[in-house]
Amino acid sequence: MIDYESILSEKVKEMKPSGIRKFFDLAANTEGVISLGVGEPDFQTPWAVRKTALDVLERKRMIYSANQGMNELREEISAYLDRKYNIKYDAKGEVIVTVGGSEAIDLAIRALVNPGDEVLIVEPCFVCYKPIVELMHGKAISISTKQENRFKLTADELRSHLTDRTKLLILPYPNNPTGGIMTREDLEAIAEVLRDTNVLVLSDEIYSELTYGRKHCSIAEIDGMWERTIYVSGFSKAFAMTGWRLGYVCAPQPIAVQMLKIHQYAIMCAPTMSQYAAITALRDCDREVEKMTEEYNVRRRILVDGFNRIGLTCFEPEGAFYVFPCIRSTGMTSEDFCARLLEEEKVAVVPGNAFGESGEGFVRVSYAYSLKHLMEALKCIERFVKRHTQGE
Repeated sequence: MIDYESILSEKVKEMKPSGIRKFFDLAANTEGVISLGVGEPDFQTPWAVRKTALDVLERKRMIYSANQGMNELREEISAYLDRKYNIKYDAKGEVIVTVGGSEAIDLAIRALVNPGDEVLIVEPCFVCYKPIVELMHGKAISISTKQENRFKLTADELRSHLTDRTKLLILPYPNNPTGGIMTREDLEAIAEVLRDTNVLVLSDEIYSELTYGRKHCSIAEIDGMWERTIYVSGFSKAFAMTGWRLGYVCAPQPIAVQMLKIHQYAIMCAPTMSQYAAITALRDCDREVEKMTEEYNVRRRILVDGFNRIGLTCFEPEGAFYVFPCIRSTGMTSEDFCARLLEEEKVAVVPGNAFGESGEGFVRVSYAYSLKHLMEALKCIERFVKRHTQGE
């Protein structure tokens, strides 16, 4: 008999399963559940994108692309970022097409982190950053943000966590799970702290197109920050292309060269059909993205108003497609609230502590669902809260 416990990686054994997937799996095994747990657009991928993919299949052009990604797509990504955010990357040496934004994050962390390096992670946040840092034997240092600051990172919070071992700051805005954003003024303050250091920034901007009432600003736009920023984005959220598995990472060439080596050995290349389709998305789908964002905005306002009326205090998110209501008034932990809500009302949301300890006392609710779906869920949540609010 093989003693698997003795041969498996200790780092992997210590890793906790994703809290998002845990509740997604529970919901999948519950009949009649109303799920608000998955960050996946309910819109169809724009028709022009789908048509491009069909044309590619008919022409049988399904071959490997260049490791770095198709030249034409990298050029479109470069032009898109220049047009949208006034940040310039050389398509030849500073852009890599990846299998989703998640691979882009993985490449960046693996290319930078040595054993013992400290990586500052702004929380609450997407679940993959800390495990990847720890797999590289780095030290993940959480910076907890607060509802009273609209879940923004402040310069003082950043400054207080910097040490001689700090290698990287992971800046995830617009934020999953809170919907918080960083304005240009907010980013200027962060840049002021970092300019005289050797600390790099991994800026995860996958939700940059999904902002409400304010145009997104990238930290790479701020003076002195381009050369220390690794920019991550992709097509899953804004273009409703989650299953197409396509993202990209942009960085100064000395960093990009090292990331590309990892990509070559681990992945080879991103899906060719998806790359052709993404060219069309970047060229022709601005209006479709605007329409989806307008619809998300309607849903956002309904959920924020609904949760505040119910008594689950909810600040107004300005980005992504999540709300992050506080559930402390019920006297339950985040996990207890989610488990009991699923059991009693068959509504699935994600506990806030799945996104870091600072998320305790909150739950993440996705509004990437139809209005009918959201309104039905709100009614169920209201019944649940009335039954369980302390003092009633």
